[in-house]
Amino acid sequence: MNYHALCFVDMPFGQKSDLKSGVLVDFDQIYNEAIKPAIEQCGLEPLRGDEESTGGIIHSAMFARLLLSEFVVADLTLANANVFYELGIRHAAKPFTTVPILANVSTLPFDVALVRAVGYTLENGKLTDTSAQQLQTELAKRLRAAIDAVATNDSPLFQLIPKFPGIDLPDEVTETFKERLRYLEEFREMLSTACSQPTPQGKRDALLKIQSDLGDLKVVPRSVLLELMSSLRDAEGFEDLIALYNAFPDNLKDYVVAKQQFALALNRRNQPGDREKALKILDELLKNRGADSETLGIKGRVHKDIYKEAAQAKKITAIAALDDAINAYTKGFEADPRDYYPGVNAINLLIQKGDAEALKEVDRLLPLVNFAVARRGGASSSDYWDLATLELACIGEDWGTASRVLPKAILAATHSFKTATTIGNLRLLKQGRERAGREVTELGGILNELSARDSELRGEEKPNAA
Repeated sequence: MNYHALCFVDMPFGQKSDLKSGVLVDFDQIYNEAIKPAIEQCGLEPLRGDEESTGGIIHSAMFARLLLSEFVVADLTLANANVFYELGIRHAAKPFTTVPILANVSTLPFDVALVRAVGYTLENGKLTDTSAQQLQTELAKRLRAAIDAVATNDSPLFQLIPKFPGIDLPDEVTETFKERLRYLEEFREMLSTACSQPTPQGKRDALLKIQSDLGDLKVVPRSVLLELMSSLRDAEGFEDLIALYNAFPDNLKDYVVAKQQFALALNRRNQPGDREKALKILDELLKNRGADSETLGIKGRVHKDIYKEAAQAKKITAIAALDDAINAYTKGFEADPRDYYPGVNAINLLIQKGDAEALKEVDRLLPLVNFAVARRGGASSSDYWDLATLELACIGEDWGTASRVLPKAILAATHSFKTATTIGNLRLLKQGRERAGREVTELGGILNELSARDSELRGEEKPNAA
């Protein structure tokens, strides 16, 4: 099988704000309208990176891409810590074929200011038609020079140490890497087709057929099994997700993401002993790996569900469960203030609690969470979870913002797992407002719209959520 040489693109995703200038940069537009066309123009295969990491350690797949891709384009625009870390790995591994690019919104830190980067110009955080063409032309020129010309060191480390050996991997490793990437992309297409079925049950059946076709799971790549696990979660196949985890090889069962998703599924299945088991798994992760926003967020969700059931049954334990949920969500946000969603949940539950101390904590957290959401693009984002602006707007009774974000959230909602989470949070908020004697007409209307979308994703008739 013939392959094009790979060009790995190391850059942020979506829309991100530059903290110095305040400019909201649309990286997806930059990639789609300039970077990708330039790479393809040179006969290379673009491969865009991801930002996912676990326990603070970069994924092995990211290491492989940085070490094995023949060419790398690194966008240094936001002085993003991940991008600089990954650029450092590349500069330590390869003496050439690494092309940094940089927008005009800010200056580079001193240590990399001398790196020869391709500059490009943004207007209001986006490329104009002219600047897109200019970036495409200049980037293609640099890539073509790297392809055709005598190799010139572009790594400061190799320039400083003339006989620095770098990392020279054998050809068979490179070919295996390419083969695996293609396999993973094809598998993702299969999952996407399965998840396009009109009902959750249809999605689950299609996903189980894919799982069956995989054969012996012990010889299936880890990344494939984790992708399947995430798809089962989105299809609300929690029983199937638990069975999949139990069939994992032992080394994968110990993987942090696998344990987190297993605990989440146990909570959602909620058979006798499930939640106790989920909390034990999460507490062991926190003990062994320290505070982690994802682990604490799932722990908060378990306690929140325990609280909701106890409150409905008017049990005396409800307030203790509420405090446990608030504590877990707050710690999750403080563990990583970039991960706003634990903060959104903490605020919602503090309002649910409603005493003077809780409301004082709301005042402390609200600007911090609003800032974290804005950094991810807020109402300008196309990612469903980034549209947490909707929940914050409802919390602040900013119905103008809520009405602007609602259609985007509905459009971005592709799985009932997502809408159900937001609906549950807003119902809690509505209950708290009602107990306080506050008007909830607008909130009820938003709930009706989200519930209609949720029912559409489930293939059901439209309910009345208000």
